[in-house]
Amino acid sequence: MSPDDRTGWGSALVVIPTYNEADNIEAILKAVTTSVPEASLLVVDDGSPDGTGELVEKAVEADPRIHLLRGEGKRGLGQAYIAGFKWGLENGYGLFVEMDADFSHDPAHIPDLLRAAEEVDVVVGSRYIPGGGVVGWSKRRHLLSRAGNVYARLALGFAVKDATGGFRCYRREVLEAVDLAGVRSNGYAFQIDMTYRAWRHGFRIAEVPITFRERELGTSKMSGSIVREALLAVGQWGLGDLLRGRRKPGTRA
Repeated sequence: MSPDDRTGWGSALVVIPTYNEADNIEAILKAVTTSVPEASLLVVDDGSPDGTGELVEKAVEADPRIHLLRGEGKRGLGQAYIAGFKWGLENGYGLFVEMDADFSHDPAHIPDLLRAAEEVDVVVGSRYIPGGGVVGWSKRRHLLSRAGNVYARLALGFAVKDATGGFRCYRREVLEAVDLAGVRSNGYAFQIDMTYRAWRHGFRIAEVPITFRERELGTSKMSGSIVREALLAVGQWGLGDLLRGRRKPGTRA
């Protein structure tokens, strides 16, 4: 199907990466399809040993809006999203929502992202603008997230307050422009990387407030290695910009 064949919110694809989310997957699929019944949903499963993929297969049989892209091993968050984005581009979608499977991102906010995407190119569901917030985090994790976002803004020069946030929407044109094949980052670094690439290309970025809630079921994928990857990658990108004298967004053709 070509991009012109999908219109309105019917052109939206919600991409959800999963690894061992059997406790949450059926409920999140129902919540997403209820929140945006016009949209399609793609689960990108990294070979979950807990049966997540099998549960999605049953949902696919029952609902033509739901799709499954299976991987053979755990490739990581960033590469799972890249695989999902490529699938969506090949299948003619025009709007791409990314979100977690564990209800830390409330599916009820998806319409807010899609409405905002009518005016801008990238919409970030933001914890750190008025109206946004976090529920269920320790003070240490909250400070770590805040500090990471301040670090990204200072190192890279953009003004996005929640560049590490993983609940967002991209217009098709952004994903076609940012060289998905060249993205190698994962975790926090992936979200910052995509924000940075879109900003460098001169795309319009807006933030809408969301409340992030710590998962109740399953196991968090956050780790020290994910944080270290982000710190190192952002430092390298920022230093590269300084060496090249490039601290302003580019111009889109």
